[in-house]
Amino acid sequence: MPRRYDSDDIDDLDDDNDTGASPWRRRLITWSMAAVALGLGFLIPYTVYLNHQVTQRFGELRWQIPTRVYARPLVLLPGKAMDAATLKTELAASAYRDDGVGEAPATYAVKGSRFTISSRGYNDVDGRVAPRRVELTLSGGSIASLRDAEGRKALKAARLDPARIATLYGQKQEERRLIRMEEAPDLLVTGLQAVEDKDFNRHHGIDLSGIARAVWVTVRSGGQSRQGASTLTQQLARSGLLGIGKEQTLTRKFNEVLFALIMEARYDKRTIFEAYLNQVYLGQRGSQAIHGMSSGAEFWFGRDLSSLESEHIALLIGLVKGPSYYDPRRNPERALDRRNFVLGKLHEATLIDDAEYQRAVKAPLGVPKNPGIVAANRFPAYIDLVRRQLGHDYPESVLQGAGMSVMSGMAPSAQAYAEGAVTRTVKSLENKKRPEIQAGLVLTDVHNGDVLAVVGNREVSAPGFNRAIEAQRQVGSLLKPFVYLLALAQPDRYSLASWVDDSPVTVNLGRNRNWSPGNADNRSHGTVRLVDALAHSYNQATVRVGMQVGPERVTQLIHVLAGIKADPNPAVILGATDQSPYAMAQLYQFLASGGEIQPLHAVRGVLDPQGKLLKRYDKTPAPAQEGDSIAANLISIGLQQVVSSGTAQRLNADGLARLQAAGKTGTSNDGRDSWYAGYTGDHLAVVWMGNDQNEQTGLFGATGAMRVWSGIFSRLPTAPLRVSDKGLDYQYVEATGTGATDAGCPGARRFPFVVGYAPAYASCAPPAALPEEGGQQGGGWRSWFGLDPKPDAPAEPSAQPAPSTSPR
Repeated sequence: MPRRYDSDDIDDLDDDNDTGASPWRRRLITWSMAAVALGLGFLIPYTVYLNHQVTQRFGELRWQIPTRVYARPLVLLPGKAMDAATLKTELAASAYRDDGVGEAPATYAVKGSRFTISSRGYNDVDGRVAPRRVELTLSGGSIASLRDAEGRKALKAARLDPARIATLYGQKQEERRLIRMEEAPDLLVTGLQAVEDKDFNRHHGIDLSGIARAVWVTVRSGGQSRQGASTLTQQLARSGLLGIGKEQTLTRKFNEVLFALIMEARYDKRTIFEAYLNQVYLGQRGSQAIHGMSSGAEFWFGRDLSSLESEHIALLIGLVKGPSYYDPRRNPERALDRRNFVLGKLHEATLIDDAEYQRAVKAPLGVPKNPGIVAANRFPAYIDLVRRQLGHDYPESVLQGAGMSVMSGMAPSAQAYAEGAVTRTVKSLENKKRPEIQAGLVLTDVHNGDVLAVVGNREVSAPGFNRAIEAQRQVGSLLKPFVYLLALAQPDRYSLASWVDDSPVTVNLGRNRNWSPGNADNRSHGTVRLVDALAHSYNQATVRVGMQVGPERVTQLIHVLAGIKADPNPAVILGATDQSPYAMAQLYQFLASGGEIQPLHAVRGVLDPQGKLLKRYDKTPAPAQEGDSIAANLISIGLQQVVSSGTAQRLNADGLARLQAAGKTGTSNDGRDSWYAGYTGDHLAVVWMGNDQNEQTGLFGATGAMRVWSGIFSRLPTAPLRVSDKGLDYQYVEATGTGATDAGCPGARRFPFVVGYAPAYASCAPPAALPEEGGQQGGGWRSWFGLDPKPDAPAEPSAQPAPSTSPR
C-alpha cells in the first residue's frame, strides 16, 4: 500500500528541496550535462579533424626536403695538374677542415707538400662512393703520388665528395637534411632528453609533473619567473605542425596539447624522436629557415653531425631554447653561457665524465664567421644554366622541394678563379670616360664537356640577366679559325704554310653594293703565310680564304658544331653574327677536344632522395673522326701561334707561355665587344666583355676579355696543350717558297702537313718569287662536312649589307 505523507513529511520534503533540489539547482545540473554533451559533441569531431591534420602534416614534415645541387666530385689521380692553394679551395668548398690529423671524415692534414685527406661517403651518378682516407704528394704543379693512407697501396684515382652549391626549395624556404636516429651521435640523443624532456620515454605526449612544476615555479615567483613544461612531442607539434614564430595563445596551446596526445597515440617514440631531430628549428639565414640537427651542424659549424665534439652538441641542444636569442654569431657570450649550462646538465646526468666536462667548458664555441650552409643560390649564373638544362625533364614545380640531388659539373676552384678574374679586371678597366663594362664567361673541361664555371654579371653573385647564356653579341674574329678550318680540310689546296694575299679586297654584294673590309692596323701585309694571317687576324687575307671556301659553308659548319644559326653573307667570314659566350664555348669545344663533338652540360645526373640515379647527362663523347681530329689539330697549332707571336702574345708576358695555350682574340666594330677564346690541355674558357647598351668601350680582345682569361689561368692548375701529331707530317719549308727543305736552310720554318700532302723537297736555294695564292694543288678530303673542292671564283654573295671593318 503506497505510503501516505503527513504534513511533517511534506515540510521535510520542502526542506530537502530547499537544500538540494530546488529548480535552479536542477537547471544547473541540466545545463552542466548539456555543456558536457556539447563539449563532447565539439571535442570528438574536433579531435577527429586534428587527427587528420596530424596525419597530413606529419607526412609533410617527414618528406618536404629541398633539392640540392652539388658540384662535381674532385677526382685525384697521379699527374693531374694541382697546387696546394687550389686543393685547399676545393676542400674548403666541401666543408673539409684542417685538424692536423686527417682521420675523421671531412678532415685533412698538411705536412709540407703531403696532404692526408679523409673523405665522406656519397652517392654519385655511377653509384655509391665509399669514404676513404688517402695521402697525396704535390710536386711541380701536379699530383706526384696518390696512396691509400691505411694500406699505403698506390692508387690510380680517388674521388672526394662534392660541395653543395645551391638549394632548390619548394614553397617553403626551409633547409633540412634528413637523418635516421641511428645516425645521430648518442650524446645528442641522450642529451636532448636530459635537458629538454627527462620523462620522454614514459609520458604520453604531455608531462603532467612538468606542468605542475612549472605552475609551482610561476606561483612561487608571483608570476615573475616562468619554467617551460613542453615535452619534445609538444615542441615537435609546435614547430612542425602548428608552425613557429606565432604568438602563444590558449587556443594554440590547447591545439599543441591535443596534437601531442594524438601523435603519441599514432606513432612510436622512435618515429617521434627521429622527426624531432629533423624538424627542430635552429636558426635563420635570410629567407632560409634552418631545420634539423644535421642542417644545424652544417649551418653553425660547417661540419657533419657525426663529427661534432661534446661542446658542439651542447650548443646545438642549447639553441633549441631560442636560436635567435642565443645566436653564437651575434651573441657569443649568451651562447657560451647557454652551452656551458647544457654541458653542466650532461655532466650531472653522467653523460660526460669529469675530464670531458672540464675540456669542453674551456673550449671555444667553434662557430666560424660564415654559415656552413650555402645560400639558396650562391652562383646564380651557373644555377640558371642547370635549371635550363633540367627544364625539359624536370619542370620547376617538380624539381623544387623534391629531395633530389642534382650532380653538376661545377669545379668550385674554377668558379672562384673565374669570379675573381672578372671582379679584378672590371675594377682595373673602369674609368669616367668608359661606359659600365659587363662580362660573361663559360669555362669547360676539354675532356668531357663538363661546364666548370659560369659568370653572367660583373656582380658575380647578382641574379638576373645571364650574359654568359643570354647575351647575343657580335663575335668578331672568333669565327676566323672556322673559316681556316674549312680551308685546311682541303689539304690539296691549303696548309698552314700556304701563301695567302692580304692586299685590299672588294666583295660585290649585289645591287650595286660593295664591301671592302680593312685590317685593324689599317695596313695591308702583302702575301703572307696562312698561319700568320690567322695569328695576326688579318681581315683581308681571311676574306679571300673565306670567299674561296664559301660563306654558306662557314654557316653550315658552325651550325653542325654548335647549333649556331647565322646568315650566309660574306660578312660572316669576319664574325658578323650575334652569339652568346655559351654558344661560342660549344663551338670552340670542338677544337679544344681535338675534334670531338662534345655537347656541353652543366648537369651530370639527377638522383632521387634515396640516391638512385634517375637520369644521366654526362655521356662519354664518341672519339673524334680522323679527318675531324687532323683538321682541329692543325687549327690548334695555328692558334698556338696566336699566343706565341700573334694578337694574344701578351699572355707570354703574363707568365703563361708554359701552358702552350691556343687562343683567339675577337673585337667587333668600333670596339663594342671584346672577346677571347682560349684553351689548354685541360680547360677552355670563352670570355666576353662589353656594355649592355652596346656602347663603345674602346676595348680590343687582347685588352679586355683576354685579361680575364689570363687572370683565371694564372691561378687555375691546368696541363699544357700538347697537340697530337697523329696524321701529321712535319717538314721544314723554305723561307719564300713552297718546297720542303733542310732545317738549317736560312729562314726555313717547320710546318705540319696532312700525311701524304707534304710538299716535295727543294734544295736550299736563294729566295724565289712568291707563289700564287692557294698553294699546292691535287686531290683532297671529299667527305669532311660534305666538302668538295670548289673553283677559285667567289661564291655567290648574299644581298645583305656587311660592316665596313671587323677588327681583331
